[in-house]
Amino acid sequence: MADLLMKMPLPYEPKKKNRWLITFPADLGIQQWWLASASRPSITQNEVEIQFLNTSTWVIGRFNWEAIDVTFRDPIGPSASQAIMEWVRLHSESITGRQGYAAGYKRPVELEMLDPTGVVVEKWLLDGTMLTNVGFGDLSMDDDGIAEITATLRFDRAILLFWYLFGYQLFKILYKKVIYCFATINDLFYFKLNHLQKNSNCYIY
Repeated sequence: MADLLMKMPLPYEPKKKNRWLITFPADLGIQQWWLASASRPSITQNEVEIQFLNTSTWVIGRFNWEAIDVTFRDPIGPSASQAIMEWVRLHSESITGRQGYAAGYKRPVELEMLDPTGVVVEKWLLDGTMLTNVGFGDLSMDDDGIAEITATLRFDRAILLFWYLFGYQLFKILYKKVIYCFATINDLFYFKLNHLQKNSNCYIY
């Protein structure tokens, strides 16, 4: 028990709840700086009972990714209300009563966790995201707080792109090393070439 605390590495850096961003497709016009609160994905897996004689065993059944509630601040301009309402209209149009095709309103959304320097350390792809509940916030004469919008994001699946990030970081490291090696070889080649020209009193083209 005496060495229990020694099991935690000294340079341990936790992920913080305030270091995150959600990126929406650019054509929706939803800005990242409007974000106030959200949550990471959660999954519910159904359990299926297999009864036999006096007892039961269990296996996994159907699973679903739960919807995420997101809160936006609503500035005067650019208007968060207008941008989110434009996305709502891709789902359902109040004036005409028409609704859109899923290919038009379901969009890929990315949720990122950041380190202290702003580097992405965790990325979720929320595939096939659509809006279900949208609330444009309560109002009160005795409340001078910031107006907010709440929206529920329902998506088909959540994909944690851990290996994507790992592969990307590894690619950058290897790329830099390969470029460095080529630059070193190139410098060495021209050094020997210039040395040869000086010693042989001839020119090589």
